[in-house]
Amino acid sequence: MRASLLQIDLNEGESVESRRRRVTSLVRDQAGADLVVLPELWTTGAFAYEAFADEAEPLDGPTHETMAKAASDAGVWLHAGSVPERGADGALYNTSLLFSPSGDLAAAYRKIHRFGFDKGEAVLMGAGQDLVTVRLPETTLGLATCYDLRFPELFRGLVDSGAETLLVPAGWPERRRSHWTLLAQARAVENQAFVLACGMAGTHAGVPQAGHSIVVDPWGEVLAQAGAGEEVLTVEFDPAKAATTREQFPALKDRVLGLDPPHRPQPGRA
Repeated sequence: MRASLLQIDLNEGESVESRRRRVTSLVRDQAGADLVVLPELWTTGAFAYEAFADEAEPLDGPTHETMAKAASDAGVWLHAGSVPERGADGALYNTSLLFSPSGDLAAAYRKIHRFGFDKGEAVLMGAGQDLVTVRLPETTLGLATCYDLRFPELFRGLVDSGAETLLVPAGWPERRRSHWTLLAQARAVENQAFVLACGMAGTHAGVPQAGHSIVVDPWGEVLAQAGAGEEVLTVEFDPAKAATTREQFPALKDRVLGLDPPHRPQPGRA
């Protein structure tokens, strides 16, 4: 598979409409890729809390419309990052959108773990409830978003649902960039899966972004990593490596805790 991670700069002062046009053009430029991934909350900025309510849109809103067409025009699977969604219940959610190469909405994932502790996203947005996986011809994707990266049980749940390639759009801050790289590699190693983590560049709402989007293979090897600025990170990888890694080193079969019912591993494996 060929994947392109679009590490965009929010360009503070740019209108949301202008940003959608710019990102649409970037997606169309990736024709020939199999999969394109955008960052978290790129329409508003992950730390621009005061804009969430004003910029919130329904699931079939303007970002859905423009990204569906971009996916179709480029003929790619498009993880369109996430948008502030206003649900039918009136609540806000941090919702990721995945489009097929025909422009159909293949999946939507509402972020389960909200960042901010007692402020920001944690109090302004509702929490998602469902794990989301999507079967592509080449691999099964598992969807997560930014702060989710710190919660290994979510990723283990995705793997239990068949995920082999884990997608993580993010608005990760520069001051914790070392955690970003460490956690992306940890989630890959412990789940014997590919991790494609796409971050933001630049500064928004006064928070410098980490950038450094990263692609990690099931052995924890970094296949590609971006720098700090706006960049298109393109990588080719063999998604079948997740299955072969799990066969060659079947650690997932030795799990004991968290299983229902629990089982005991066979003795003698080092």
